[in-house]
Amino acid sequence: MKRIPFLDSHTGGEPTRMLESDAPDLGSGSVAEKLERFRSHHDTFRSQVLNEPRGSDVLVGALLVAPNDPSCQFGVIYFNNVGYLGMCGHGTIGIMASLSYQGRVKPGTYRIETPVGIVEATLHAGNGSGGYPNRVSVRNIPAYRYLKQVALEVDGKTVHGDVAWGGNWFYLVHDHGLEVSPQNLEELTDFSWKIRKALQEAGISGANHQEIDHVELFSPTPEADSRSFVLCPGKAYDRSPCGTGTSAKLACLFADGSLQDGQTWKQQSVVGSVFEGQVHMDHGQMIPTITGEAWVMAEGKLLVDERDPFGEGIRI
Repeated sequence: MKRIPFLDSHTGGEPTRMLESDAPDLGSGSVAEKLERFRSHHDTFRSQVLNEPRGSDVLVGALLVAPNDPSCQFGVIYFNNVGYLGMCGHGTIGIMASLSYQGRVKPGTYRIETPVGIVEATLHAGNGSGGYPNRVSVRNIPAYRYLKQVALEVDGKTVHGDVAWGGNWFYLVHDHGLEVSPQNLEELTDFSWKIRKALQEAGISGANHQEIDHVELFSPTPEADSRSFVLCPGKAYDRSPCGTGTSAKLACLFADGSLQDGQTWKQQSVVGSVFEGQVHMDHGQMIPTITGEAWVMAEGKLLVDERDPFGEGIRI
């Protein structure tokens, strides 16, 4: 019987499963190199811990690994039900709250090596009546808009979206004409998936021909500066406002002159949770910072019986 310890949290409703011990040995080198070994040789582990029957489509995994950069305290590889992520904002908030719960970090700033670069996570003190600190600000990698208002034919109508990088690639759309609300999840999911397929068919991609695997739809809301629906690569929607998606949004706002250095932007998710975002210029690059809270909700051990016909997870 294989036993895999885990600690689950959620950030604005979006779950993160933190793993560390009893994981594959990914060798030495950078976190980016470890990710490639993970992808090439140990993808079964990803499926075991995230896919049904032990996980679900919405769950994001965070594997803690030793950083290669000596300035970093942690390294992390993020993955989901269908593959791997460059960065994950909600996941970074989640692992910091989880490490805080375990007593492994105290309020302060920590450097984390991800496959796409180093981020800084600040754990804030003073989160309520004596519990573990769980409010975190993530200073992300540089974000930028790659293409502005790219027209796309979807379902008989034309939409326009920016292509932007926030740690993952996004297509961000405002003129979709749909209501962004929990009551409209099926239609939002269907239309966003059609957008993703249309992007592929039209040959529209990010820099260096990288696939745009996240779609983000926006609408106004009286409760924040914007409300969004984010469809992730595995066709699950993000319950949080999406950290890398909010970073991409901030990059577009900054490029348009609609957001100033240091100005706070509140991004609300489709389920109502909110991230606060800011941008700062650093050596000519736009650096987004995302702030939110995460809550530890489960800990234990996953069991993998070698006789189990679905021991490697259900892959569809």
